Order: sequence, then structure tokens, then C-alpha cells
Amino acid sequence: MSRLSKNNENFFERVCEVTRLVPYGRVTTYGAIARYLGAFRSARMVGWALNSSTHLDEWVPAHRVVNRNGLLTGKNHFPGSNTMQQLLESEGIRVEDNAVVDFERHFWDPNVELGASKTWQMTE
Repeated sequence: MSRLSKNNENFFERVCEVTRLVPYGRVTTYGAIARYLGAFRSARMVGWALNSSTHLDEWVPAHRVVNRNGLLTGKNHFPGSNTMQQLLESEGIRVEDNAVVDFERHFWDPNVELGASKTWQMTE
């Protein structure tokens, strides 16, 4: 495996680790996860990682990750047309017009909740 693909794999694993920490009934953003991992401009890579998480053995609550405005931009990566919304609503989060209602109240920022931004080491 090339160094680049190995680093991407490690990044994807770290994205999944952080996503598993998002509490029930809360949401975070692709950008917040990227910032926490020290990859400030990698929100899209966080999305790619979560899209690939459906193939993992351990469950990743990817439905708890939305865009910076609270929009359910990842909903098309779930089976069914409303699965992401249904999962959020089952946790008590109201969704209207594909957006989290009271987004600020439900927002969980790993940079605040888990402490200062953590610099993750890339390993070979």
C-alpha cells in the first residue's frame, strides 16, 4: 500500500473514531471533525470517510454529521430517501426541509467537548 493511501486510511479511521464519540441526540459537522483532526480544509474528506464507513464491522453514527448549516447533505448516502432524517428524529432531533431545527442547540463540537484540537500523528 502506498504511503498516501495508508495515510488516507488512517485519516478515515480517525474520522470514524471521532464520529463514534458524538453523543446520542447531538450532531456535529464535517468541518468540526476535520478541525479536530488538524485537517482544517478537509471537510469533504470527512464526508468521504463517512460514506465508506458503511462497510466497516463496527457501526459509525454517520447520520449525526451534517454540514456547517445543519443541512443533511449526506442523506443520499443512506439507504432509503429519509433514513438519515428518521435516525436523527429517533434521537429527538427535529428536521425540517432537510435541516436540523435548533442546530446550535444540538451542535456538538469535538474541539470544545474533547478539549483543544488534537494533532493526530500520521503513521506508516
